[in-house]
Amino acid sequence: MTSDGEVQPVVVVGVDGSPESVAALTWAGRYAAATGATVRAVYAWHVPAMAGMPAAGKAPEPVTAEIEERIRADVTEAIAKAFPDPSTAKIETKIAHGHPAEVLIDESEHASLLVVGHRGHGAFTGMLVGSVSIHCVTHAACPVVVVRGS
Repeated sequence: MTSDGEVQPVVVVGVDGSPESVAALTWAGRYAAATGATVRAVYAWHVPAMAGMPAAGKAPEPVTAEIEERIRADVTEAIAKAFPDPSTAKIETKIAHGHPAEVLIDESEHASLLVVGHRGHGAFTGMLVGSVSIHCVTHAACPVVVVRGS
């Protein structure tokens, strides 16, 4: 419990639907349960640029709505896997447009901890740590935990 005026700690977790991000969400849930923090599951997406072209920006509204609907389903599924009993946890979700590393670093400004999986959907096979993890570890405004798989 927090008293009036006391800030509730927030644990931000990068979620992309991969098994690694579900493991990160599970770890964050255990940490939050032990500390009384709120878990904020953040799914960042963007329209990738074509080779040699500048970033495409945001997709047209009908495409954006369809993508975000699918993302909400992915986040809901990841939460169901990580929290068998979601009533025992304080969970927020956020879908943000932007590169995952940039979005998570921005979210770290208002978090007590940032948790990411060691690699997600965009990883090259065999990498020990993904590029998003590296960017978060080196640029986040709060401590970062990188959860490795089994």
